[in-house]
This record gives sequence, C-alpha cells and structure tokens, in this order.
Amino acid sequence: MKVEHKKLKNSIIELVIEEEASKIAKFRNKAIASLRERADIKGFRKGAEIPEEVLIKNFWEEQINSMTVEFALDKLYTEALRKTNLVPVAQAVIKKVESNIPLKVIIEIEVLPEVKISDEYKKIKLKKAKVSVEEKEVETALEDIQNRFAKFEEVTKKDYVVKIWDKVKINTDWYNKEGKLMDTTTMKDFELILGSNMLVPGFEEAIAWHKIWEEFGENITFPKDYHNPDFAWKQVKFKIIINSVFETIKPEFTKKFIKELRWKDLDLEWFKKLVKQEILETKQANARMKEEEELIEKLLKISDFEIWPKLLENQVQKVFAEISENLAGSWAKVDDYIKSLNLSQEEYLEQHVSPIAKKRLQWELILTNLKDIVKIEVTKEEIEKEIEKIIAKFDAPDVIKRLKELYIEGNKYYEELILRITFRKLIDSFFE
Repeated sequence: MKVEHKKLKNSIIELVIEEEASKIAKFRNKAIASLRERADIKGFRKGAEIPEEVLIKNFWEEQINSMTVEFALDKLYTEALRKTNLVPVAQAVIKKVESNIPLKVIIEIEVLPEVKISDEYKKIKLKKAKVSVEEKEVETALEDIQNRFAKFEEVTKKDYVVKIWDKVKINTDWYNKEGKLMDTTTMKDFELILGSNMLVPGFEEAIAWHKIWEEFGENITFPKDYHNPDFAWKQVKFKIIINSVFETIKPEFTKKFIKELRWKDLDLEWFKKLVKQEILETKQANARMKEEEELIEKLLKISDFEIWPKLLENQVQKVFAEISENLAGSWAKVDDYIKSLNLSQEEYLEQHVSPIAKKRLQWELILTNLKDIVKIEVTKEEIEKEIEKIIAKFDAPDVIKRLKELYIEGNKYYEELILRITFRKLIDSFFE
C-alpha cells in the first residue's frame, strides 16, 4: 500500500491511499459474497451460489465497486493512519475515488491543530497552596452523612415544632409586591426536606419553628444571580400551610452502617480518619484545579494555536454527555434542567458547555505538546505506587482482582494511567 499526505488549511490533512489491483481483488470477492448472502433474485433461493455475472446484472458494477472500496478502506484506512502517525479528531471524508481496481482514493481528515509554545514557559514558577482539615469539618461531614441517610417518621403531635432536616409537605402560593398571585407558583402537598437548599435561600429556614397546620407568610427577596431570571432580584410574599411533618431519625455510626457506606470494617474513630483523608483529598483536588487554571492562563499567553469548529463541536458533545450522565445519577433529566434555566438546548450548549469544552481543549493541547518538549519520564515504581493507591480504596476481593487484571502493562488502562502520571508530573514541575 502506498500512502501520501499533505496539509491543507485549518488542520485538514489530505490522505491519498493507493493499493494494487491484486490486493484489492479479495475485497471485491468479499463484496460479491456479501451480495450473494442477501440477494433476492428470481429463480435463486436466498443464500444460493448465484453466479457473479447474475449479481452484476442485478446490482450493477457501480454498486459492487462501491462495496469493494468500502471493505478495502475498513482495513487500509487504519493502516494508513498508523503509517503516517495521524490521529483524526472527526470522521474522515472521502473526497474522491480516482480508481477502484487498482484502488486510489483521496480522503480528508481533521487532526489536532499545531501548537507552538514559547520558551518563556521555562520561566513560569508558581506557589502551591497549602491545605489542611479541621476537626469541625469532619464533624460537619458526619452530620451531612447522617442527614443523607436519615429516615422519616410521621409526627402526630399537633404542638410539634418543625426543625431543620425534618421533611414537610406544604401548600404554598407566591405573590408579587402588589399582592397578585404569580403564574405557576402554586404548589399543593409539595415535599421538602428543610436544609436541603432545594428552593430559594431563606424559604426553608422560614418554615422551621412553625407547627403542623399552621398558616403563615414570609417576604423573601430572590438572589440577583438566581438561575431563573424571571425571579432574580424580586421580592416575593410566600403564603405557606404545613400539611404534614416527618421527623428525621438519623442513623448511628455502627460498624454495620460504616461498612454499608465505605465497604470497610471500621469503628467510628477509624471512620473519622478516613473521612478526614477524603476531605483533605477533595480540598487538594479543588486547590489543584485553581492552580491548573492559574497555570493555563499563563501558558495560553505564550502559546499559539487555533481550535477549529469541528474539533470544538466534538468536545462540546463530550462535555454535554458527561453533564447529562451526572444529572441522571442525581435522578434529574438534562432537558428539565435546561428548561429551568429558561434556555433552549442550543443556547445552553453555547453559553454553558462551549466555554468548558474550549478550556478543556486548550489545556489538553498545551499539555500534550509540552509533554513532548519537556520529556517527562515515568518510572515503573511510580506506576506501581499509583496502582496500589487505586486498589487501596477497595476491600472487596473481586473488585481488587478485576483492578489488578485491568492495570497490566500494555493494557489501555495501564497506558492511560501512565499518561495521567505524566501530566501530573508536568504540571507539578511549574510549582515550587
């Protein structure tokens, strides 16, 4: 096979693939066999050994040639990419088939843009943030866990005073400053856990300390940055009736409950240490994100590249798929979420998803380019330590066994792990 390629504009590469007639013949035979299997020709039963000339008469030479090219490119295109070390970022486009046998086809593919980074990157030195965890944060985290896994028992005492973290069912109407009932604000038997911050700030706190069947009103001003612009910065009068109350029964941190939470046999003291470590890791990750944002802003100033529409469009779809998946994990639908923002999907993608996708692309392109310039090395010892850290998070023998099988040298998970370590070491090299 002969392969030639040349750069066109906007990161588009023209790829010319040629293969001699003797090697294309097998792909033509494959096309004939495929037609023979599904042909429905009068006088022949399905799957019969229909002569080639009969197939040509019924399906035309052009269709057979088209199938031949399709079968050939399934194999030859992959080989051509490997030979040229090209990595397409979108589906290839066949621009022209100059001949079928021998094969000569011209294909256009979009590849990652060329990135130029000034030597000024060597002067970038930033300060690493120091993070720590206080005991109060651990206690708050434990309270949050108890609140999440709390059970509710309906209250029958009429003098019971509602507390934060109780569940209530309420009727509510919202009125504007002029006392007019606002559209779509009436709710009947609306279920709400006080303290969950599900509604406007101040609303749930206003319900606390009232009693069942009590009717009361409250004036609340919506925040300026409220997600629904129809309510942002408006003062609203709430009228509320508490229909029923369910008292929160919080779980105790028994060994059984802890194992259900983390799959580990721990008592409360060891569980607190684990929670403290998890909080520390979260704070470190958040600090890391800020540090990376600071670093990318500096690197962008000394880098030169363009992100073309197709590449950005693909990344937008990836980010949108992640957002949809995360919302689904919270039992929410992405369409409902977008509707709550009073946006169309196109507006949401442009205003909210595209900036995230663009920043992620910028970061990946710069890091990938810098990795080749700086020549970061990852030792086998570093890889093994990273694998041990991943496995240490689990106790279940079957999970540990699967992880050990995944992270084997040459496996894609192993290679992805090396890349993650490489990028981490590269980023760390900019911090003192």
